[in-house]
Amino acid sequence: MRGISSWAVAVRKPLPEQIADGHHLEADEAAEGEIEVQSGPLDSWLRRHRVLRLPIIRGVVALVESMRLGFTALGISANAQLPEDEQEISNGAWVGTIVLSVVLAIGLFFLVPVGITSLIKDAIGSSFLFWLIEGLIRTAIFLGYLIALSRLRDLRRVFEYHGAEHKTISCFEAGMPLTPTNAQRFSRLHPRCGTTFLLIVMIVSIFVFAPLGLPAWYWLVATRIIGVPLVAGISFELIKLSGKQRRHAWVRAIMWPGIQLQYLTTREPDLSQLAVAIASLEAVLAAEPRLMSTNAEDLLGVEVVA
Repeated sequence: MRGISSWAVAVRKPLPEQIADGHHLEADEAAEGEIEVQSGPLDSWLRRHRVLRLPIIRGVVALVESMRLGFTALGISANAQLPEDEQEISNGAWVGTIVLSVVLAIGLFFLVPVGITSLIKDAIGSSFLFWLIEGLIRTAIFLGYLIALSRLRDLRRVFEYHGAEHKTISCFEAGMPLTPTNAQRFSRLHPRCGTTFLLIVMIVSIFVFAPLGLPAWYWLVATRIIGVPLVAGISFELIKLSGKQRRHAWVRAIMWPGIQLQYLTTREPDLSQLAVAIASLEAVLAAEPRLMSTNAEDLLGVEVVA
């Protein structure tokens, strides 16, 4: 969980007998030990320089910071499941993972669609049809990717914890006591989810690249790489705006497709998973008492996120 000036990661550790003799937990095997919480200050780059807080730019900065924090959380979680005598995953390995993930994401969602569409560019003969077809291919690849992930047995527990995060934040925003039973009553869907953000990225990219027309293939490839930060920044501003205006029917209508996609990336958590999510949020609230005294309505779409 991420607050305004702090973050926290909660992990349920396996029992000693679960990882005895070098045994590793299976992907669908639940750890049954105590909850361990690690937290720290959040020194955001947005506070250091005024220029980084400008619209569009702040979205790019926020995305990079979220990725950095996300991989930190993954490292803590992965290392917590290892037997005590096994070496932890090195920082170098995580850096390599981040670089590879970014390269694969740009390649799959930006270069592959423009590459496929370029094969029929001469037959299309229209810049309007070109960017429309490219956008549809990009969105189709994204949806296919999510559907494929949702069917992987190895990710089921990850999606259950994702649902636990959403339920816990919704419980907090509603001003109810943070208990697993209370949190279980809320929806596992949430408007600030990264799934919704990614769908908006797919749609925004259609309009960002449209004015470029039909340049040579190498310019098409270059613009898709260079344009990623701009697309991310615009998408961030739209998410931020929708979070503040989500009571309006037209905003809910626009956000509806992205929210529905969360049925693919979340699963219903059990009470033990909700307890982990609550432990993480409580650590953030303990570090930032002002969040407890702030009206929950003022926090919607802004500060507390998972």
